[in-house]
Amino acid sequence: MDDIRFAVLGTGGIGRRTLEVSQHKDGLTAVAACDRNGVAIDHSGLDVDELLEATEGNIASGPEDASGTTPATPTDDYASDGGAAAVEGGGGGVKQHGEQAGIVASSQGEPTETPIDDIIAESDAIDAVLLALPNLEHDFIPRVAERFAEADYEGVMIDVLKRSRVIGMLDDREDLLKKSGITFVCGAGATPGFLTGAAALAAQSFVEVEEVEIWWGVGLKSGYEDNRGTVREDIAHLDGYDIETAREMSEEEIEALIDEHDGVLEFRDMEHADDVLLERAGICDAEDVHVGGVLDVRSDEKPTTTTVSVTGTTFDGETGTNTFELDDVTSMEANVNGPALGYLKAGVRNNRAGHYGVFGPADLMPGF
Repeated sequence: MDDIRFAVLGTGGIGRRTLEVSQHKDGLTAVAACDRNGVAIDHSGLDVDELLEATEGNIASGPEDASGTTPATPTDDYASDGGAAAVEGGGGGVKQHGEQAGIVASSQGEPTETPIDDIIAESDAIDAVLLALPNLEHDFIPRVAERFAEADYEGVMIDVLKRSRVIGMLDDREDLLKKSGITFVCGAGATPGFLTGAAALAAQSFVEVEEVEIWWGVGLKSGYEDNRGTVREDIAHLDGYDIETAREMSEEEIEALIDEHDGVLEFRDMEHADDVLLERAGICDAEDVHVGGVLDVRSDEKPTTTTVSVTGTTFDGETGTNTFELDDVTSMEANVNGPALGYLKAGVRNNRAGHYGVFGPADLMPGF
């Protein structure tokens, strides 16, 4: 496969790690990145080390009101990933060490009020776009995909979204994506993504799948500060919370919630896209998929081992459970960004073969 030129939308925790991991994968060249304040584009390849160093602890944040605090309700086109949403509008709330916020602190960065449009304007020279953006508006990622399609982008789009309902929103846009020539790989991180694919493989032993249980453990060695968008999205799955209440929480309220749980949050029966992605792949009914896990934002250690268990009936009438387990030493970054880039490669292979539309992780095998 020829060299793949890719862009990253959002340079919070997920976006930054994607750029970092890409340097260890053959055939990938990062040529563009953006956050809400700026954009960096170099078709010969970004200096990833310089970009990461310049934005370390210096991440563009959400819009501030006149008092200097982030408003409870974000603007319509706003999503926060450690404040790194690549969206237009909004002002200058930042987590920063220098005068410049986010990408514009890099020598490669340029300030802009229209980062997504700036990437789209250069998209003829971009093979794939990874959306490292939390979907804190239900249709945020589908709307971004629609904007690329309306600009006649021909290439691959990858996301690491978590919400089941978003898959339907992407499916509703599939005709538009196909017409443009877009291969969209949805839910291509760890879960959904890597573990969804593992469940699909484990299911092959059975003629009927009764249940899929995904139980994950994540220790955020980089802490809440560098993963604010991810943590906020996860909070929406706690009892008594939903995506609207989580989005409207202030940083102080989130930090108080984390303190209340001593940094460890446990989730059960999450609305995770693994269910609809496995159903659309013909593995089992969505209602038979259960996802939960434990997040520790204060420790390098995983609080629990990540497992996928698939229970079913074989052709000769036996009931069994196949279990797939991740080693505790593999980090969230390794298990999210590695597979995401592998699915990106698989998406490019399919796109170049003329396969357009919406694909889930169970439809494709990631490339190394």
